Amino acid sequence: MDWQGQKQAELWMQILLLVFAAAALATGYIIGSFRMMMLIYAGGVVFTTLVTVPNWPFFNRHPLKWLDPSEAEKHPKPQKAVVSKDKKKSSKKVTAAG
Repeated sequence: MDWQGQKQAELWMQILLLVFAAAALATGYIIGSFRMMMLIYAGGVVFTTLVTVPNWPFFNRHPLKWLDPSEAEKHPKPQKAVVSKDKKKSSKKVTAAG
């Protein structure tokens, strides 16, 4: 799954869970059944899991383009700059209160 597909899957997860939670709450309230509310919400969680967890093709529309290994050898990784240790340290006196 590519980065944009992962973002899309998370968005779908949030939307679907919210829709099923609202539908379950409304149905449970109208019917007056806590059991029915929980069954509808549990079905929504299962449905959401089946939609968002597998690596479906519509989550892979923007594949990552990796650098070819031969190109990576031609362009070495930049090195960090060396920081000099000649910085002056502050000479504050520490006094003990007592």
